[in-house]
Amino acid sequence: MRIGVYICHCGRNIADVVNVREVVEFAKSLDGVVVARDYKYMCSDPGQELIIKDVQELKLDRVVVAACSPKLHELTFRKALKRAGLNPFLFQMANIRELCSWVTSNGKDATEKAKAYVKSAVERVKLHESLETIRVKITPSVLVIGGGIAGISASLLLADAGVKVYLVEKEPTIGGKMAKFDKTFPTLDCSACILTPKMNAVKEHPNIELITYAEVEDVKGYVGNFTVKIRKKARYVKEDVCTGCYDCIENCLFEKPEFPSEFDEGIGKRKPIYIPFPQAVPLVPVIDPNTCMWLKAKKCSRYCMESCEAKAIDFNQKDEIIEVKVGAIIVAIGYKPFDAKKIKRYRFGELENVYTSLQVERMLNSAGPTSGEVLLANGEKPKRVAIIHCVGSRDDNYNPYCSRVCCMYSIKLARLIKERTKAEVYNFYIDIRAFGKMYEEFYKKAMEEGIRFIRGRVAEITDIPKSEDENGKLIVVYEDTLLGKVMRLPVDMVVLSVGLEPPEDIDKIRTLLKLSCTPDGFLAERHPKLAPVSTTTEGIFIAGCCSSPKDIPDSVAQAEASAGEALSLIKRSEIELEPVISQVIEEKCSGCGICVPLCPYNAISLINVDGKKRAYINPALCMGCGVCVASCPSKAIRQNMFGSEQITAEIRALLK
Repeated sequence: MRIGVYICHCGRNIADVVNVREVVEFAKSLDGVVVARDYKYMCSDPGQELIIKDVQELKLDRVVVAACSPKLHELTFRKALKRAGLNPFLFQMANIRELCSWVTSNGKDATEKAKAYVKSAVERVKLHESLETIRVKITPSVLVIGGGIAGISASLLLADAGVKVYLVEKEPTIGGKMAKFDKTFPTLDCSACILTPKMNAVKEHPNIELITYAEVEDVKGYVGNFTVKIRKKARYVKEDVCTGCYDCIENCLFEKPEFPSEFDEGIGKRKPIYIPFPQAVPLVPVIDPNTCMWLKAKKCSRYCMESCEAKAIDFNQKDEIIEVKVGAIIVAIGYKPFDAKKIKRYRFGELENVYTSLQVERMLNSAGPTSGEVLLANGEKPKRVAIIHCVGSRDDNYNPYCSRVCCMYSIKLARLIKERTKAEVYNFYIDIRAFGKMYEEFYKKAMEEGIRFIRGRVAEITDIPKSEDENGKLIVVYEDTLLGKVMRLPVDMVVLSVGLEPPEDIDKIRTLLKLSCTPDGFLAERHPKLAPVSTTTEGIFIAGCCSSPKDIPDSVAQAEASAGEALSLIKRSEIELEPVISQVIEEKCSGCGICVPLCPYNAISLINVDGKKRAYINPALCMGCGVCVASCPSKAIRQNMFGSEQITAEIRALLK
């Protein structure tokens, strides 16, 4: 064998700790190695050209690169080998950065460790075999899960490019959290004015199939060829017949709305049959089976049905399973606001006039329960309002991370509340993080308008007075860290600026799509810098707040980046799949079937071969996880690139 070994300095990341020259000389002494070189950046064009030149001139048949993680540049070097005319799988990468120089401070120890990694890679690559990639056709359509601003933006970009899009939203209408806002920072332009045209564009676009009040039930397949089952819940109103005239709602048995409105965050009321908000898309009512007297107990005159001239009400409607085939999936399922009831000392849900930020957003919205007025429980306008930042964020007892948007939307709410009520507004903050375009100016403008900022955490909210001016008030007990004093402030209203958390159904989506998550529960990207919208599952991309808290511009930017990635994939018409998959050795297989239910990708089935049952692995479905290899009692399954002999050779070299 003729093996070439190449050691990367990675600038100073490796070379500052590992004696690269010593490792190169050691590599030259290994059996089968005909050339060993080092270069400052092996992943650069000159570094790759160095490898290509040696492969062609020295007739190398195996290559080892000792550098950073294979996750970063394994594909880079495989492509270089392919350009040199060598099979790209006759290559092994030794990670001497993340596993060596970054975690071993002693230079001598790090150098010896690097030598061991290089030796194990050389012994392993001797047993590598030439493999060929698998080519499969791509279904030219995309599934977008989530109909908030991120999902809408991704869908429109793809649809405008001529791609068929299935947009699935679990709520009765698209729009997401942005549809609940009155205005957006830092420009204070109308949220509905920005969002509604996009919502209508989704409804009218010939390339978008909108599936609302629905959830993804099952996902099978692989990149380019996913089969998705969607459960469309019964809304008991025929979408294709309904005209959105509101007659059914007006003639409901309940003359007045009596049930908490989910869209209005519980401070508004709705009837059992309702449309979440006037600009809803689709503009079709939904009947809540938990509050409708006919669906609950068959005790209703069904005035809604009688009043509907279009005959759109159908109490016999059932959930429907829709199956679609797509080539790529974009996950844009948004976020969940932090539950303020978890922080008992803030008394949310116990004391009147303690609201969350989203509840106040609904008050400020002209289509909200108070028609755009900020009102106390008694119907009066507040004269003094406290806004508490970072509720549930930057707190080791709940969520240690920063939710990024709380500072800015708190300042926005402060300006809007002051404008509508002329109240004194106090912001209690830890640090003001005005990081975006025009954000700092927005913050300064708030101070110029007389909004007060107090640096310090709020200890508690109480209604127990200690003086006459506190009677009948909410008292905010806080520490002013700039003054170093614990103080009390009587106010009429408290607004809790809650942080952002992963959505409730994120675990279900993560399991269905085989995605990873970060320690804080958000969906993880393949690489935070180099692949910020891709995931570890090929063909699935993420957008918006399901990957981390972010504002509207960043959500839209990430959504359009995801759409771009999906479009790039779809337009190829076919895709190459890695051959690092499992294969059945037929003469050893007993047909026991143990591997079939264990495969997380449903890639294995039992087939008849000459009258005997044998396991068959679909190469397009197999993701090379190795579960079947480990579970086979007959040792009848082997995995390309991870054969027992290859792994054993690697381990033996390390232990020596």
